[in-house]
Amino acid sequence: MADQVASARSYDASSIQILEGLSAVRKRPGMYIGSTDTRGLHHLIWEVVENSIDEVLAGSCTEIEVRLNSDGTCTVIDNGRGIPVEEHPKYHRPALEIVLTILHAGSKFDKNTYKVSGGLHGVGLHVVNALSEFFEVRVRRGGQEYFQRYEKGTPVAPLSVEGKAEGTGTEARFKPDPTIFETVIFDKEIVERRLKELSFLNPQVTIHFADERDGTAATYHHAGGISEFVADLNAGKNVLFPTPIFLHAVREQTDIEVALQYNDGYNDTTLAFVNTINTVDGGTHVAGLKSALTRTLNDYARQRNFLKSSEDGLTGEDVREGLACVLSIKVLEPQFEGQTKAKLGNSEVKGQVESAINEKLAEFLEEHPSVGQGLISKAVQAAQAREAARKARELTRRKGLLEGGGLPGKLADCHSRDPVECELFIVEGDSAGGTAKQGRDREFQAILPLRGKILNVEKARLDKMLQNEEIRALLTAIGTGIGDELDLAKLRYHKVILMTDADVDGSHIRTLLLTLFYRKMPALITEGYVYIAQAPLYRLQKGSKFQWAYSDEERDKTLQEWGAKGVTIQRYKGLGEMNAGQLADTTMKPGGRELLRVTVDDAVKANALFSILMGEEVEPRRQYIQEHAVEVTNLDI
Repeated sequence: MADQVASARSYDASSIQILEGLSAVRKRPGMYIGSTDTRGLHHLIWEVVENSIDEVLAGSCTEIEVRLNSDGTCTVIDNGRGIPVEEHPKYHRPALEIVLTILHAGSKFDKNTYKVSGGLHGVGLHVVNALSEFFEVRVRRGGQEYFQRYEKGTPVAPLSVEGKAEGTGTEARFKPDPTIFETVIFDKEIVERRLKELSFLNPQVTIHFADERDGTAATYHHAGGISEFVADLNAGKNVLFPTPIFLHAVREQTDIEVALQYNDGYNDTTLAFVNTINTVDGGTHVAGLKSALTRTLNDYARQRNFLKSSEDGLTGEDVREGLACVLSIKVLEPQFEGQTKAKLGNSEVKGQVESAINEKLAEFLEEHPSVGQGLISKAVQAAQAREAARKARELTRRKGLLEGGGLPGKLADCHSRDPVECELFIVEGDSAGGTAKQGRDREFQAILPLRGKILNVEKARLDKMLQNEEIRALLTAIGTGIGDELDLAKLRYHKVILMTDADVDGSHIRTLLLTLFYRKMPALITEGYVYIAQAPLYRLQKGSKFQWAYSDEERDKTLQEWGAKGVTIQRYKGLGEMNAGQLADTTMKPGGRELLRVTVDDAVKANALFSILMGEEVEPRRQYIQEHAVEVTNLDI
């Protein structure tokens, strides 16, 4: 967007505006970074990198380097214009210091400096600084290199000139404060995925990554942009046409890019970005995309007699079956819900996106009739399957009512009817189910035993799923419905807990269940209702004392503390090997148990992993197993 490139002359100390004074970020970090767990920890990196990406969007940066250092710090370097260091004309302090110490101070509020920005709120670097044990920044600007160090948000010395420098840019190095975060160890995979994602969204930049802790390094540059992104999402899948469809349009001052490609699967993977920020909860731009796809493909189908005028039209679910799509828009003044920017709220954007995609997609299909015919054939088949699924749902409901109360007979329900306190344990097999029923608290804990492995939904449409007895029982027990009909208000249990054996079969069943939730009931995961029970692997006893161990490390630690002599170790391969009291004390009772909440921190990784593990292609699965076999810790053969 040529008209959105800001000149270097316009970026100086006078660009920095202060909206309000200091805020107690350290007291309420969740307000600014969402949480203090690993997600919040990595949000610090994203805030610093987004500042560099804003320089890319302004046309002033082509190289970004991110390093995870061996001392636990992270360094981000760019060749942008450098944060202004001159004295602010109004506040008489270096502009750099104002940006790093005063909340809501930044140039993102000045439309002459940044036309498009991800760091809209002006709190990014301030928050990173406030939540870091120390923060060091070097600025190359005007032929000089400047340096300043901060500790827990406070400068420890004035801004200093370190010497002469060539070029321009900013280098930030920070160490997260361990008194704030639950963990301060950066995850290489999380960082690499986000940097790769940013390289797809910004084809003009080259991003270098290095992890000094293990010596690995990578460089990301994708000149093909989001079309390459979509091809990456569809890697290992059978696509309906070889080259992704790329559409670009500008509506008023909103720049809209979308790339899409269909595969022969049944799932929809749509990723949406606003000013390169991943809006994981969607928003008005996603609503516009969905409306446009539905309308355009229906119009195309009727014009070419794929659908008769008397027939019902294709639904959104029909036209998105097998879709891999990336939507990236640039908005001058995005209105996000919250600092973590998970959802876009600009009402005008829906119409802009819908209008642009309607026009551009219709033009593309007109020029590529074979692609259009393939898309409509796929959607019509999905519609037929949807109708079959509707009949299966009605049959399931009728059977449920005839069998009494609508709940599956194998469900041992709890007495409470308050979903907030109710828990559903999904248990593998009748043996473990019987033990769990004896050990549960009947007031708020329900047990649903599943027989055998449920259907792999990665390879099945909804109508086939609903013919599966175990899936029908599970859906009926949970109560929310599935797919586009999912309604969280009908959720009967606010903890849905997977409790399977710690062997290969148990892992497979757990993966099948997670595939079902991720593909067909994703809101259960994103809203935090799905958990995995952590059953102990060992029981150690020496004389009259005993200890449970949930991992090999815990076992070895206990052996070291007790001394190995005279210790008996019992290894539990299945939940059915425990008696009811043991299962309750170690795995089911609140306060004594360990529950792992299932999250989807990275939809791209989750999509790829489920496709590899549960999809049709054998070779990617074989390669994944070979590469990760060394990471297996508990394997029963």
